[in-house]
Amino acid sequence: MKLNSPISDRFDDADLSVDDFLGGLVKIAQPLKGYRGGVDPVLLAASIPAKVGETVLELGCGGGVASLCLAWRVAGLTQMGVELQENYADLACRNAERNALDLNVVHADINALPFEVLDQRFDHVFANPPYYDRAHSVPAQDKGRETGLGGDTPLKKWVAVASKRLAPKGQAHFVQRADRLADLLSAVHAHLGSIEVQPLCARRGRAAHLVLVRGKKLGRADFCLHAPIVMHVGPRHDENSKNYNEIIEAVLRRGAGLPFGGTL
Repeated sequence: MKLNSPISDRFDDADLSVDDFLGGLVKIAQPLKGYRGGVDPVLLAASIPAKVGETVLELGCGGGVASLCLAWRVAGLTQMGVELQENYADLACRNAERNALDLNVVHADINALPFEVLDQRFDHVFANPPYYDRAHSVPAQDKGRETGLGGDTPLKKWVAVASKRLAPKGQAHFVQRADRLADLLSAVHAHLGSIEVQPLCARRGRAAHLVLVRGKKLGRADFCLHAPIVMHVGPRHDENSKNYNEIIEAVLRRGAGLPFGGTL
């Protein structure tokens, strides 16, 4: 629960809300205005098959939602997060302390990682890279939100950096919009093997809106496209519930893992 540099920029408490994740098992302070973690990083964290004693690195950890959800689910991990924006890196540290979970946060650009990161290899590296290609979309006005959703680092760079930080047979994990799957697969295929894709769709009969993608360093298994996980039951939300299916409900409300293939 430490930051690798003195803090000169941080959020004031008045500018934050404290939100429940995993049904309140993890509590995360987030900016009222700026980038806010939602369901996607929780699903990504739940999909990582990490085991006690393994080492884990998150690239672009933001306020720590994904890393801290993973730390709660799997005790005994050695976790590090890299975050470009100083105020979000500081927030990740504060959130780790709030939840009594271990997370070593490094304030750095993934394009210029410091020695303390480059000197290590990890069993798992994961990222929720920005979803939008700003050559074809409009930037957000808030700087923090724009860095989280757009940013200047191309998708292929996120994958390349993740791959280089993996130990042999280590796995890299990503969540991304389904309409950018082709770009993500192209980048992953250049660096990793044993590639798996888990589509996520909102309701039965609809196209996938998100994908979870993972690949293994030196992996040799055939490519696997899993059947989609349908996140909600019924044709629409009712007045009092988002109608998550039992798999997604267990992940979001009770901190369960999310195996590819969609079975608990």
